[in-house]
Amino acid sequence: VLRGCPIFRRDPTMLSSTFRRAATAAASRSNATINIAQRTMAMGPAQGGEISDELLAKLGSLSTQALVDGLWVMGWPAAQIDGARPLHPSHKCVGRAVTLNFVPARPDIAQDKPPGGESPEYEAFEKCGPNEVLVMSSVGPWESIGGDIKFLRLKQRNIGGLVSDGSVRDTDEIIKYGFPCFSYSTTARQGPAAMQPWECNGVVSVSGVTVRPGDAIVGDQDGVVVVPAKVAETVYNIAHGREEIEEIVKEELIKNPGPPGIYYPFMSGKIKVDSPLGKLLATKGITPENSNQFEGSADW
Repeated sequence: VLRGCPIFRRDPTMLSSTFRRAATAAASRSNATINIAQRTMAMGPAQGGEISDELLAKLGSLSTQALVDGLWVMGWPAAQIDGARPLHPSHKCVGRAVTLNFVPARPDIAQDKPPGGESPEYEAFEKCGPNEVLVMSSVGPWESIGGDIKFLRLKQRNIGGLVSDGSVRDTDEIIKYGFPCFSYSTTARQGPAAMQPWECNGVVSVSGVTVRPGDAIVGDQDGVVVVPAKVAETVYNIAHGREEIEEIVKEELIKNPGPPGIYYPFMSGKIKVDSPLGKLLATKGITPENSNQFEGSADW
């Protein structure tokens, strides 16, 4: 059939070169599709590490200030969620993060989000228990992340805490539920009009602070701190050492009143043995042999 084609009779190579160009173009389109697919799927793991129950309890025994200081000493970015305040003065929390990300409301988002009990927010609820803190990333500080009916389930799950840079409704009821709650504020607004829950246990940004599932979340009256799972043990060792030293300094200043500048502030890993603080610590049995706070003893 091809030999009867006028084009083939004039130049038999023309048709084969046309086929080659078409095949090359098709292959290029196929490769481009594969590359786009590969780029689309390029993503690191959501979780950064594991934190044992024992380490979680030790982190919870420290103040948020000590944990912030520990991360600061290591050179890590700010880890305090400034947009989350305790709903009640008694609230304190510690737990591994279960994350929930909200996105701005849009008709197709509402249609495509799994409905009812399959919604990402309820998936997140069921992952929570006494050693978990639900971290909800809001689209705005005044938007409602939920109220008494939704959060009744969190009470039933005996959740370790709820943290958000958004606001909560039905404040009196939530306080009665008894679980620790940290939010930007309270509101009477409806949430679904402004945002929809979209993803459970992804990496989220809360008040500009990155939270990965499994990170340690510690909250007290000064706010909420995120301790990355990957460095949680090191953060604890630094923060615990700092708290011990601060207690000794405070005790000394109560016993011998005077300006704190002779001992404080101090930089972890840089305390000199022959400094006034170094000598004070030696009287309490704290030396470079058993502490990472001295010059040359830092292990981070």
